[in-house]
Amino acid sequence: MPEILEIEYYRQLAEAALEREIAAVWVDELASRGLEPGVDLAAILPGLSFVAARRRGKLLVLDTEGPSMGLRFGMTGGLLLDGVAGIDRLRYGPGSYEPRWIRARVTFADGGELLLHDPRRLGRVSLDPDEGALGPDALSLSIGELRTALAVRHGEGPPIKARLLDQSKIAGVGNLLADEILWRASIDPRRPSTSLSPAELRLLHRHLRSTLDQLFERGGSHTGDHMEARRPQGRCPKDGAAMHRATIGGRTTWWCSAHQA
Repeated sequence: MPEILEIEYYRQLAEAALEREIAAVWVDELASRGLEPGVDLAAILPGLSFVAARRRGKLLVLDTEGPSMGLRFGMTGGLLLDGVAGIDRLRYGPGSYEPRWIRARVTFADGGELLLHDPRRLGRVSLDPDEGALGPDALSLSIGELRTALAVRHGEGPPIKARLLDQSKIAGVGNLLADEILWRASIDPRRPSTSLSPAELRLLHRHLRSTLDQLFERGGSHTGDHMEARRPQGRCPKDGAAMHRATIGGRTTWWCSAHQA
């Protein structure tokens, strides 16, 4: 599943689409649900060129001289440019690229193509996406921004895992990264978001930043040390203890019964 790291790979790939005149645009019915009613990219974008490729969390934004096109990739979405894929494969993807799974196509005047490829059909295309609805980007998150993201006005707050997944609080962290970060920081994902001590907050911030940096160099969100233990009868790679599983924040969550207790 594409998380912030995969979208950054897509952004880097999309830089090779800049300054190329757009000749045609096609978006299938489901992907076009990200568009406001009556908006037709096929009538708006041809004749323009992408001038910048930006990312906010898991949102890829391609700016033109006029409006911006936003791409969201859902659970299995990928980006291809001129036949080159942004990544080899996703952890839970099919491991192949097929024409029947193309959900959006931008054709350039030079004959090249930018494709949104998504077998599960959860990817969406938008025009001038609302970036203000997203929290600060996880790759540049400061400790102050993390503190604010975990805070609540009243009570203990939601489980910390759920708050890390809330894109309006922190943009870009998905299920695999959240579990890996908390596992490395030795924090129980069920703990209330406001329960961390100042020392634990610093520890979580350090592991969030270092995990993203290390896994980006490794090749993606699925390359964490915690990954092989995400299964029934899995044992913690750190201490050999049994792994627990529960649904937190609507997502399947795995954590160590010993060092994350």
